[in-house]
Parts: sequence; C-alpha cells; structure tokens
Amino acid sequence: MRALVALGLLVLGAATGLATVVLHSAWWGLMLGVAATAASLAALPPGWWARTAFGLAWAVTVGYFSVRLGEGDYLVSANLPGYLLLGGALVVLTVSLATLPRPGRADAGKGPSAS
Repeated sequence: MRALVALGLLVLGAATGLATVVLHSAWWGLMLGVAATAASLAALPPGWWARTAFGLAWAVTVGYFSVRLGEGDYLVSANLPGYLLLGGALVVLTVSLATLPRPGRADAGKGPSAS
C-alpha cells in the first residue's frame, strides 16, 4: 500500500511542479504554485513514502524543466520569478529531506518508558 501511495505522490508532486513551472512567469501563478506546494508539504506526514516523495518529485521536475530545451529556449527564465522558483525548489528539497524521521527512533513518539 505504501508503494502505491508513494507512486501517487510522485505523480502529484511532478504535476504540481510542472504547473508551477508553466505558470511562474505570472505573479499569481508563482504564488499559487508556492502556496499549493507549501500546503501539500505541511499536510503530508514526514517520511520517504509521503512528504519526501512529493517534494523530491516537485524539485526534480522544476530542475528538469530549468535546463535548455532542444530548440534553445528556456521554460524558467533568468529573472526574479525564475530565480524565486529555483530557490523554492531548493527549499522544497531541503524541507522534504530535513524532516525525515531519524533512523532507529521508531518509539520516539511513545513517551517515556514505564520501567
């Protein structure tokens, strides 16, 4: 079940990233993309199967479409909205990875032991 959820969140993250890339040149498109991404990251639980899958797909999609296309054009231009989008991709990637649960701490949320 986790793999299916992760696959769905990978697709959702890539779709949200692509929509943000396409609309980022309009101020409202950039704000809408950033707000949707931030809300998704806040709503998803931390972990490889949830928040990290979404954030990684979003950041990779933005990075993929920031390089030159075959025709020599760019989807992400070298202006303020473009730089804000690329900076946002770094923030999304950092938040997605920094909020991963610490390894070996499966009982961290259970409180003190009753020994």
